[in-house]
Amino acid sequence: MVSFVRNLLCLTILTVLASTGYAIHCYRCDTFYNDCKRNPSKLIDCSTVTPPDHLSELFKVGKATGCMKLQYASMIQQRTRYDCYFGDVSNKQGCELSVMERMTGYTLACDVCTEDSCNGSGSLAPIAGAIILFLGVVHLFAP
Repeated sequence: MVSFVRNLLCLTILTVLASTGYAIHCYRCDTFYNDCKRNPSKLIDCSTVTPPDHLSELFKVGKATGCMKLQYASMIQQRTRYDCYFGDVSNKQGCELSVMERMTGYTLACDVCTEDSCNGSGSLAPIAGAIILFLGVVHLFAP
């Protein structure tokens, strides 16, 4: 009976880990419109987001390939946009500003990453959760 419960638990864990790999989750906000640091609930599923029109016109883009943190300056202030990233991660073609934004500003920096919630502030919570899960599984299989 114990081996059945262990096998069922392992299968459940593998299923959960496999199902989370299909869509990337990123923070989505802009410091011009709101204070992103005070709104950590801005984590979204990027499979529900369509690519911006200005990227669809410039490049052939499909679904989101990562997360981005785009820093740019406008005539008024410096801004940071946290969003889903569309495009080739290796050449950062998805970091293009829209036509209106290019008329009034320019890109300062663009960081692209491919893990869930990697465009937000760093946190040890996911790492701690993975360590606890690993230790729990090891404890189950220990003699």
